[in-house]
Amino acid sequence: MTITAGAPPAHHRPTDLAVDFLTGAVIGATLTALISGCVAGSGTLIILGLALPAVYGLLYVLLTRPRRAREAAVAPRTALAMIESLEAVGGETSDVPVRFDLSVAPDDEPGFRVEIRQDINLIELRDYRPRGIVVVAYPPDRPWKARIVKRPTPEWEERAAEALLDSVPGPAMKSDPPQGCASGFLTLLGLLLGTACVLVVFRADLFDSDENSAAPGPSATTSSSTSSSSSTTTITSATGTVTLGPGQSMLDRGELREAVESLLQGGGRREALTVVVQDRMVTVAFAPTGVKSAGFDPRSLPYDRVPALVEEARTRLGVDAPRSWQLTADGVTGAVTLRVVVTGDGGTGTLEADGRGKVLRRNGS
Repeated sequence: MTITAGAPPAHHRPTDLAVDFLTGAVIGATLTALISGCVAGSGTLIILGLALPAVYGLLYVLLTRPRRAREAAVAPRTALAMIESLEAVGGETSDVPVRFDLSVAPDDEPGFRVEIRQDINLIELRDYRPRGIVVVAYPPDRPWKARIVKRPTPEWEERAAEALLDSVPGPAMKSDPPQGCASGFLTLLGLLLGTACVLVVFRADLFDSDENSAAPGPSATTSSSTSSSSSTTTITSATGTVTLGPGQSMLDRGELREAVESLLQGGGRREALTVVVQDRMVTVAFAPTGVKSAGFDPRSLPYDRVPALVEEARTRLGVDAPRSWQLTADGVTGAVTLRVVVTGDGGTGTLEADGRGKVLRRNGS
């Protein structure tokens, strides 16, 4: 093999750049899957985040095994080298990383310059000095991976003690070359694409988790939900609920009747067991289908009397500073009864009326 003096090795081969891209993609996909899986409570994503790096590492080992076997089969070459310069680059232990600039002089080939980094014990560091001669070993096809032989054979140790070498001109080959912009860009691109792939493939699990957590229980055989800027309507086989938006009240003119009508549309005539009204919400509990002896038509309630009944309960039951109220229309026992309960700082008061809104009794606090 012929080595041109000072010629740096070729880096950024297509395979190296592909590995950088795939590594970035695996890192991005792994982190996204683990974090998203923990947040969304998805076991699939967590398993994916754990499996991806393991599978990638196994594939990398299997695919690079032939190359590593070929490299290991190449016998290293031994040569003398002169230390052009050396610099300790860090370390707080007994072994200090040292950067060496060497002029290597093989016996039967042109010399070359190489820059390497090698850990040297603090006690042995004084044995290395500029212009000093050392013995190095390197793969003939990868001279930039040269290493200083700390314990050479007696023959090479004698040759190093007697040798006089000249500096080799030209740039130095580096054992740890900078990765450059291409490698960094592809790694970042792979990271972003790996993240995007996980988010796109598992978007249903990630972005629908809140909706799934709010889904009705198994007792609801059918359900539907609609919403607008002013109200939200939810209907199941057993109940229907309308919730008004801020600034609205069921005591507003026609609001309660309209809300109840919205729960009955499309279902024909439906009987109700109870109708519960609060300031911004009404809930209708429907009678079971086929049971004719229970329930009442919620359209028959005296909607025009509800605001007056609530006002009378708040002002004439002796409840100080009333904070909330609730009206319940109950028809389970046959005749419809309206009951208004008012709660405040002074306790609780109850007003009862018949199905036409006529007051029957009052119970103060």
